[in-house]
Amino acid sequence: MNYDVKNLALAAAGKLKIEWANNQMKVLNLIKARFKKEKPLKGVRVAACLHVTSETANLMITLKEGGADIILCASNPLSTQDEVAASLVKDYGIATFAIKGEDNATYYRHLEAALQNKPQMTMDDGADVVSMIHSKRKDLLKYIIGGTEETTTGVIRLKAMEVDGVLKYPIIAVNDANTKHMFDNRYGTGQSTIDGIIRATNVLLAGSNFVVCGYGWCGRGAAMRAKGMGANVYVTEVDPLKAIEANMDGFMVVDSVTAAKIGDIFVTLTGDVDVLTDKHFKVMKDGAIICNSGHFNVEINLPKLKNISKNIRQMREFVEEYTLKNGKKVFVLGDGRLINLAAAEGHPASVMDMSFANQALSAEFMKKNAKKLKNKVYSVPKNIDENIASLKLKSMGITIDTLTKRQKEYLSSWQEGT
Repeated sequence: MNYDVKNLALAAAGKLKIEWANNQMKVLNLIKARFKKEKPLKGVRVAACLHVTSETANLMITLKEGGADIILCASNPLSTQDEVAASLVKDYGIATFAIKGEDNATYYRHLEAALQNKPQMTMDDGADVVSMIHSKRKDLLKYIIGGTEETTTGVIRLKAMEVDGVLKYPIIAVNDANTKHMFDNRYGTGQSTIDGIIRATNVLLAGSNFVVCGYGWCGRGAAMRAKGMGANVYVTEVDPLKAIEANMDGFMVVDSVTAAKIGDIFVTLTGDVDVLTDKHFKVMKDGAIICNSGHFNVEINLPKLKNISKNIRQMREFVEEYTLKNGKKVFVLGDGRLINLAAAEGHPASVMDMSFANQALSAEFMKKNAKKLKNKVYSVPKNIDENIASLKLKSMGITIDTLTKRQKEYLSSWQEGT
């Protein structure tokens, strides 16, 4: 088995982290038990490009129990937990190519490595594997039956490919499942983003002016958690409906340049480029802290920040100080990459439980239905989404009511009213 991890000697610590996360992933455990018995993915070659964390490890183990032949690589150079990568190789026999802090050349070499088994299915977080196959490795398209995509940014890329008519195999957008984006993005990203900021800086959020750029599900979560920590939360948006929603949720909505002048801490969560650029950096307070919790490191324009700076130095492990030519200092966290994974551990396992349950069941669905699907981006089937929600409630010890026959008839009838 080929692999490339930092140090196999870290495996013991990684195994403990994997087991700890597993304790909180009860839905995935139910799926794993069934997969072990039924082997729905027997013989399916999978190329997975995901954040290599303890939660992802449990998804990989579930897929392997289901019979899949997996190669895993990292979807972000700073998100890998090296001890987990080591354990996946040593303890679970899963070929893994991921090293925390790997340079771009290594990152793309690892992407290539994930394709060495001529995959039949791709599992992406950001669509880098899909992009590579469609650009540099078109020879592999003949083997592929379909794929899944984990995150908002990747779904955007894939839907653009579909619109342009260049997508060559069907993809299930796991991010579109309600049990994914409503919980993973809001509660997972919300908590882990704050966790990453605090671990990197040890600053007090209470009383600070905290700017959330983008009020999608991830932005909603970050704003909610920052407010809960006592921050004065400002939201910037380009979507008028989301701006109204943010205002009615109790946040101050301002344009980004106005926010730049008053913010103490900034976090971008839009999935777009140049959210913070030189027009913002120049008017920021001395000592402003900026970070990103969107998938790619393009939301903060670091080249432009560098151009208007006279000195850059490392202050803490994930904190770089940029001294601007005007004398002000701006602190960048995690090199502009996902702060929740660069400086912290990403989402809690209990919320990734639903996200990765979607991944596992979507892979099973793709195996069964690939021949019926067109080269499009599909949402997770409603019955899978609802089943995961029901299993999650059960695992939490929560019971809910069910509609009576009379209630169902009333809701489906046009003849009854007041």
